[in-house]
Amino acid sequence: MKHKAGFVSILGKPNVGKSTLMNALIGERLAVITNKAQTTRHRIKGILSGDDFQIVFSDTPGILKPYYKMHKAMMAQVDEAIEDADIVIYMIDPETRELDATLQQLTKKKLHKLIIAINKIDTCSQAETESLLLHWQQMLPQAEIIPISSLHQFNTKSVINTIVDNLPEHPAYYPKDELTDRTYRFFVSEIIRGKILNLYQKEVPYSVEVVVDEFKEEPEITRIRALIFVARESQRIILIGHKGNMIKKLGIEARKEIESFLQQKVYLELTVKVDKDWRDSEQALKRFGYII
Repeated sequence: MKHKAGFVSILGKPNVGKSTLMNALIGERLAVITNKAQTTRHRIKGILSGDDFQIVFSDTPGILKPYYKMHKAMMAQVDEAIEDADIVIYMIDPETRELDATLQQLTKKKLHKLIIAINKIDTCSQAETESLLLHWQQMLPQAEIIPISSLHQFNTKSVINTIVDNLPEHPAYYPKDELTDRTYRFFVSEIIRGKILNLYQKEVPYSVEVVVDEFKEEPEITRIRALIFVARESQRIILIGHKGNMIKKLGIEARKEIESFLQQKVYLELTVKVDKDWRDSEQALKRFGYII
């Protein structure tokens, strides 16, 4: 039996639904999902294996104009994902009608297949959907145009079938029982950061980075100590809240989700620290894994 395997990068603007799609395709929640832009900061690989195929997905940060060194590092991860890809899924919403710079770049790259996934198609009428398909088929005749709803998992099977049809012949890159190349520590930090994105408003969530400083697995409990870094003292005060009420709420919600993820009782300790302007510090960005 011939075996296929390859790398599939999911690209698109912030908040277009890339993480929701990868989670739907993998069948596991590997990437943080919120309704806020710039949720994904790191390239996260999710692995889907069958008897005769293996797809290594990359969920990538949303494509944006860099403002901090952190943003530049995030966009470098997008460029890396493009270079590595056999197949690219470029996600757009129904309002998108033009080729942006990234799409123009992708049309010049020798990919096995470019897939344009028109997300949130559940918000369109049948006539609007047909018009969108015709428009993009004319714009990119070499691409596969697939209308989807990643939230409702509509047409995601068509995405997988198209990928498998266009994968190169190759042995599996990872053991068939692996789901990701990331560690438990990474996902715990992402769970905490996801809770911060949901619980706090305005600029605070975007100034936060989470590092798991200690991860001790014991027979009955996993003990975790996480450091939450912010750029300003005022942000530290907001995160902690009046008499510690907000950090307590954050800890309770994060612990419950971590316990569900690890299938283990968890003791979670959170500490908030100030690292001034860490988003523009090369040293801090290396520590936080943005620069390798």
